[in-house]
Amino acid sequence: MNTSLKNTARLVGAGLRALLVLSVICGVLYPLAVTGVAQALFSEKANGSEITDGDGRTVGSSLIGQTYNLPKQNPDDPDEVAKPDLKWFQPRPSNGLGSNSVNPQYSLVLSGATNRSADNADLVTWVTEAKAAVVADNSTPSYKVRPQDVPADAVTSSGSGLDPGISPAYAELQVHRVAERNNLPVERVTKLVADHTEGRTLGFMGEPRVNVLELNTALKDVSKG
Repeated sequence: MNTSLKNTARLVGAGLRALLVLSVICGVLYPLAVTGVAQALFSEKANGSEITDGDGRTVGSSLIGQTYNLPKQNPDDPDEVAKPDLKWFQPRPSNGLGSNSVNPQYSLVLSGATNRSADNADLVTWVTEAKAAVVADNSTPSYKVRPQDVPADAVTSSGSGLDPGISPAYAELQVHRVAERNNLPVERVTKLVADHTEGRTLGFMGEPRVNVLELNTALKDVSKG
């Protein structure tokens, strides 16, 4: 009996020592080491890839898309669809983004794709209506958008619904409308798009893209100037 108790006590003691050692290593030392390496070598990414405006305020993350909508007429109506604020470049369509503008307050409601096939009647209706809206919103007295000029990413959401980037074609399609709404020369806004167009990762992965939050943040600074 005494031997059994001693063995049990020895095993419990060994287990507690192992728990203590592993807790210190895995719960304290390892997180500190990883955090230290991340802050030393990848501080921007480790801190959330934050984007700041000209006033030094954090306006969001370059990894997460935002919407640029006008305030709802009736905030208490869940069925009211917020209308886009056409002074800003618009991102890809998404039901997963909360209403917001260029500021640090935005809410992520949902992340996910529609999972509907290309011939799904609802999806066809959504895309058709979205294309008509893109044509109407981006046509100006001096620039008319043709339906065939509307790129796919202007009327379809990304797989996560939170994609921060749009194609250069979609950004360029919005240039005349943004220039008119902000009383800026078209050439100045075109240069903003060019300056914020990223190429393929490592030269061959993915597609060229424009980060909408970074572009709108630059647009805000230019408009203020």
